[in-house]
Amino acid sequence: MDIRFLGHAAFELSDGDTKVLIDPFLTGNPKAAVEAGDLEPTTILLTHGHADHIGDTVDIAKRAGAPVVAITELANEIGEEGVEVVDPNLGGTVELDWGWVRVVPAWHTSMTPKGTVNTPAGLVISFGGKTVYHLGDTALFSDLALVPRRDEIDVALMCIGGHYTMDRHDAVVAADLVRAHTIIPCHYGTFPPIETDAEAFKADVESKTDYESRAAEKVVILEPGGTHTA
Repeated sequence: MDIRFLGHAAFELSDGDTKVLIDPFLTGNPKAAVEAGDLEPTTILLTHGHADHIGDTVDIAKRAGAPVVAITELANEIGEEGVEVVDPNLGGTVELDWGWVRVVPAWHTSMTPKGTVNTPAGLVISFGGKTVYHLGDTALFSDLALVPRRDEIDVALMCIGGHYTMDRHDAVVAADLVRAHTIIPCHYGTFPPIETDAEAFKADVESKTDYESRAAEKVVILEPGGTHTA
């Protein structure tokens, strides 16, 4: 299973002809690796409805005929655009042809550009024989530790940019809670307020000097367009 970083918090998971797109903010993203018209996803997953996450969802979904999985209120808004949606709430699991996705809490705020208030979420995704946890936009909070009590996390896609989410220092603690085998940092460097030192985050996580339990085995830093094979 390949994980391609598309910039900001957008990723594409691919396994043969099946492609799962997450938070496709591409148009207006100065670090976008591709244009929205280049993508043909099987399914689109959203963590929440802020403009830098919902992004090009509606246009891509209509063109590709891809269903969108999003938390209830956000799914309802997108469905009004004539897009096929699946609308789980926190704790809900959606079974799909390629695997499943479970919606878990994230600690953040969210309102769509149209004014729909929706609850931010993280996504635990079973795809290609691996479990991927996209934390979404979140602050550090203790319930992150509950996710690996149910599923062993192969790869965590983790925000580190600060200002709008946890910073790289809190993300080191989050890494210890999530206990993923691999962490790919995201949501940093796109705009000046979220500039940070990803290499320092990697060094701090992999040194594991401040934490009693093992955090990640490794941190993989991807430039936009880069791919990691899990």
